[in-house]
This record gives sequence, C-alpha cells and structure tokens, in this order.
Amino acid sequence: MTVEAPSFSPELFAFLRDLADNNDREWFAANKGRYEAQVLEPALAFIEDFAYRLAEISPNLRSDPRRVGGSLFRIYRDTRFSRDKTPYKTHTGMHFRHVAAKDVHAPGYYLHLAPESVFGGGGIWRPDTPTANKIREAIAADPKGWRAATRSKGFLDRFGGVGGEQLKRVPSSFDPEHEFADDLRRKGWFASVELSVGAATTPGFLDTYTELCETAAPMMRFLCRALDLEF
Repeated sequence: MTVEAPSFSPELFAFLRDLADNNDREWFAANKGRYEAQVLEPALAFIEDFAYRLAEISPNLRSDPRRVGGSLFRIYRDTRFSRDKTPYKTHTGMHFRHVAAKDVHAPGYYLHLAPESVFGGGGIWRPDTPTANKIREAIAADPKGWRAATRSKGFLDRFGGVGGEQLKRVPSSFDPEHEFADDLRRKGWFASVELSVGAATTPGFLDTYTELCETAAPMMRFLCRALDLEF
C-alpha cells in the first residue's frame, strides 16, 4: 500500500524559525537554496495538488501554482510604510482567490504556515465599506440563510463560529437588535481553525485542509451570493 507523503516537512518550519532569527538580506541570499527547496517548492506543490480538490468545491475559486502572481504570497515584505524594516515574512501564506478577486473584494480560502501558528479557513478579510454593507444587507435580509450557513453543527464543531474584527456598534442603517447583530458589526467575515506544525507535516494534511474548506463552503456560498458572485 502506498502511503501519502506529507505536504510539508519539519525543514520548512526550521527555515522559517532561522529566518526569524536572521531576517536580513545577506543571510537570506546565503540560504536562498534552502528557501526554494524547503519552502517555495513544497508550497507550490501543495497549491498544484489542492487545485483538483478546490475545483470540486467551487469552479470559481483558483489554486494557482505560479511562482509570481499565483496563490502563494511573496516572502518579501513591503516595508515602505512600516516601522518594521525587516525584509522578509517569517510565515508562508496561500490565498485561494475567487476568479473575480482582481476586480472586486471577493471571498477566498487561506492557509497560513508559521512555526508558532498554523491555521486555515475561508471568508473575506476587511473588504471596503460598500462590499461590507452588501454582506450586512444580505445577513439582515436572510437571517435563516445565514444561520444555515454558519450555525450548523458541523460548522460550529469545526470553527466555533464566525470570526472577524468588529465595529464598536452596529452601523446606523441596520437594526442593533437584529438576531445577528454581532455579525452585522463585523469588518470582515472569516471561519478559521488553528491547526499545528504536527498536522501540517503529517500524511493526509491535504485531506485535512480540503475537509475544512468543504465545511466552510456554505458560508463562502452565502458571501458570494451577497456580492452577486457565483460560487
């Protein structure tokens, strides 16, 4: 019997720990071969493998294994407007975007790999105000649909509920006593779950990540419908 190889190795996390301790261009240049072999190539392979699973969840989300412009976030930090001038991210992030994401704020799935934090999930992070209000309007108008999408036993068991930063109060155009007032206060809507380095380096992690994306799909479908996007 063939045993599936792990998607990621402990060496990926070891590299990221070393990078955190040596976050400068000289060290990175000397260790670029490690980065490509232990981080970049495994991440791109995971993205390519996940593409087949994602197509079964939604034909309108993309798992794009290109080195530049695809699902993998760049390792390089944009330091122009940051006090922190360290040049490299000390995590690996993958965003599986909606096909409309280049033109509008749109939902997507995400995977984050760092030595101190591995998590995955789906939703929409900090959309602009018109987009956020469309989602609020959909929740206010269809509480039954939102409940079905985010309060099922499977969803709650997996994610514990909907996450996302919140405003101090419900926007004035919405009912502050609404059943889902807490969700109307959100700046973004996301369902995520903490995983572990152990899980990410175990055979079957692709199955684990696929399963959590499937569990989040009803919420993703609701968000897409609110934004007049196909899921």
